[in-house]
Amino acid sequence: MPDTDWQPDILGDGYRRHELELGPDPDGEGQVAAVLVRREPAPDEVVHGAVLYVHGFSDYFFQTGLADTLAGHGLAFYGLDLRKCGRARRPGQTAHYVSDLALYDDELDRALAIVTGAHPGLPVLLVAHSTGGLVLPLWLDRRRAAGRVAPIVGLVLNSPWFDLQGRPVLRGAVTQALRVLAKALPRRDLKLPPSVYGQTLHRSRTGEWDFDVELKPLAGFPVTLGWLNAVRRGQARLHQGLDIGVPSLVLRSDRSHFSRRYSPLSDRADTVLDVTQIARWAGCLGGETTVSPIEGARHDVFLSLARPRERAYRLLNAWLDQHGLPVTAAAPEQADAAHHGGR
Repeated sequence: MPDTDWQPDILGDGYRRHELELGPDPDGEGQVAAVLVRREPAPDEVVHGAVLYVHGFSDYFFQTGLADTLAGHGLAFYGLDLRKCGRARRPGQTAHYVSDLALYDDELDRALAIVTGAHPGLPVLLVAHSTGGLVLPLWLDRRRAAGRVAPIVGLVLNSPWFDLQGRPVLRGAVTQALRVLAKALPRRDLKLPPSVYGQTLHRSRTGEWDFDVELKPLAGFPVTLGWLNAVRRGQARLHQGLDIGVPSLVLRSDRSHFSRRYSPLSDRADTVLDVTQIARWAGCLGGETTVSPIEGARHDVFLSLARPRERAYRLLNAWLDQHGLPVTAAAPEQADAAHHGGR
């Protein structure tokens, strides 16, 4: 790929990274960058399209099983660590902080340009998790309004963050307070109780993955007032109704379970988001939308226990088949074997 310097990535063999320099941070935290990671296709893999993946809050790309599954459909895989997230965060920067989700348009546009430059004329599928599942629809809606949907042909959202948890009266009060406080104290930590979610994933606890806890702490990064205000503005825009211009698949758990203490149910439910809100607001994406609840899935459905994880891959594969993306691929069980070595 001309003019793109690919270096070895922390995921090891088969993955390389490219740093996207974005210039001065509009939020005043020095020079910012994003990091695009590519899975190098195996010699016998035929590429018919590409995938651009975006992570959630307190997260970064490491889901190599998902990459392998999509590669089995003939899709070259690229994962993007957004500014101040994961690989892209620089010393002194507030983890995951932006004052406006639209600031991500810069790295998303640049990453898409690299992907399309490497695979000219081929379709691109977008995949996102949690907060990324809010960021990408908003970006797509802005692209569609500007007449720039192509070459994107579909969107897969894995437990997207479509609304704030809690009762409506509390959500409204919190949102009003955020509008005021975020102006005065944008980087103030909300001091929220730690989540059990991280320990359900990491192999040192009840999970199967050996991800970097510096990039993804088991208790998560602090939530700041300014960042949460940006999220609430993005959610309000979503609730008004978007038109993303492509079909979408929304995958989620069949239930939520909020507890400060771990229990076996923590491994079989979404411990981060209210899944009823995902179901409620999925229709705001515009166009054809398929919503598929998965019994016993975790917040990241592709990091669930074996049975719901397999179900998630089967639903994804069926949706890709239905929408005409070519399949040459291994079964989900085979793809799963590859993602135990990294996050």
